[in-house]
Amino acid sequence: MKKIVLFLTLAFSVMAFAQEKITEGKITSKQTMTTDNEQMQAQLEMMGKMETITFFNGKSSRSELTNPMSGDITTIINADKNEMLMLMDNPALGKMYTLQKNLVNEEDLKNITVVEGDKTKTVLGYECKQYKVTINKDGVKMEMEIYTTEAIPVVSQQATALGDKMKGFPLYTIIKMNQMGMDMLITTEVTKIEKEKVSKDLFDTTPPEGYKNMKEQ
Repeated sequence: MKKIVLFLTLAFSVMAFAQEKITEGKITSKQTMTTDNEQMQAQLEMMGKMETITFFNGKSSRSELTNPMSGDITTIINADKNEMLMLMDNPALGKMYTLQKNLVNEEDLKNITVVEGDKTKTVLGYECKQYKVTINKDGVKMEMEIYTTEAIPVVSQQATALGDKMKGFPLYTIIKMNQMGMDMLITTEVTKIEKEKVSKDLFDTTPPEGYKNMKEQ
């Protein structure tokens, strides 16, 4: 059960401005997850609405997800410091964090294949480019179909994993994978993009007091 909860937590770790470039504001996205495992599917349905709010200024971002079952999950990417902090306040696991000092892991890139597709998809007035991604790590194969726009310069979680193999911020993503013998399908779609002032104080990657290092557990 602990592995399932942790997997669900990390998985959530995805407007009609007509291609206008936006360097500061707020992005709202929704996630849906389905599986062929009846027990897991029942748990997913109990989680209800999955919505992530991402605040960004330049390339830095702060994504926040709150759900009664998964708890609070905050992912902070500080592009200036080249760091990513993930905070998790989970009902079952408590308060934990992970801090990644370098956004791009060269060793992980060896297990990733990225192919630029020939399809496009319009999301909220933005014409997005298709990327097909395959990741093989620790015996798990993950297939991703990502549609990105270069009109938003934010460094996304997907971009930190893919290095310079993908350009732009993803507005629509489909992930297919098999986890613990279960086929999973995760879809993330941006539903709103808003211009607004965002303080750079939101991108502090210092682990707060009361949180334990996940790697030490």
